[in-house]
Amino acid sequence: MNFPLVYGEPDTTTPDPGLFGPASISWQIHADPAAAIGGVRALLMQALHPEAMAGVAKHSSYKTDPWGRLARTAEYIAVTTFGTTAEAQRAAARVRMVHEKLGVDRADLLLWVHLGFVDSLLRAAQRSGLALTQAEADLYVKEQVISAQLLGAPDAPTTQAELVAAIDEYLPVLGATKEAQEAARFIALPPMPLRTRLLTPAAPAWAAVAATAFALLPAWGRNMYGGGLLGPALALPLLDDQGTFAIKAWRKAISILPPQLLASPQVNAAKSRLKL
Repeated sequence: MNFPLVYGEPDTTTPDPGLFGPASISWQIHADPAAAIGGVRALLMQALHPEAMAGVAKHSSYKTDPWGRLARTAEYIAVTTFGTTAEAQRAAARVRMVHEKLGVDRADLLLWVHLGFVDSLLRAAQRSGLALTQAEADLYVKEQVISAQLLGAPDAPTTQAELVAAIDEYLPVLGATKEAQEAARFIALPPMPLRTRLLTPAAPAWAAVAATAFALLPAWGRNMYGGGLLGPALALPLLDDQGTFAIKAWRKAISILPPQLLASPQVNAAKSRLKL
């Protein structure tokens, strides 16, 4: 499915490396095929904050335009990572306006959005087989403080250990509300044109992506979504192993495709303007 670019055609001429630059760990992680599944995991994780999810459920268009919502999220990540500094700042300003409309512009909610995003992209990269040292993982978290500042999120962690500790502080308030459960069902089974669902592999392919993203959640997150008797079963280490196997297989399969099919317009624009 093709969607119009929300933030406009990417700049292909200004010799500006943007907020991170091609030597950054952020470029490496965000350009990797595993980032797609990490992005879906981030949505599932962020939905576990009841107040944040309530704002999304009330005002967001994810029910009427789920594919557009996913495309806009992916485009925002690409623009702020690979775009010029000016492009990243304009995109962030637009997202801050959206957060204000959704009622999730409080400091603690913005920080939770940031934590879910950074943890998900990092975990997806690590578990997909992308070779990252602990120093590189810490550097990624530190680089992403810039992303937190763009959103207006305060006191973002600067190491992976700090990231884990910051997430743990939210555990007492997290839970899979009715709105979160509904959002998870939309992610797992988004609406598709009947022709697409029946005559293409889109439905089973997306189901595999959603299932992998769910398996990559922390055990406590899967437990929350499962609820009742099913929750503890979903928290078993076996599902961790299945998630790791699935994302490694995804990354290997996607990496076979021609590079021009994998790169986003923002990545191609960055390569053009930086002569890479």
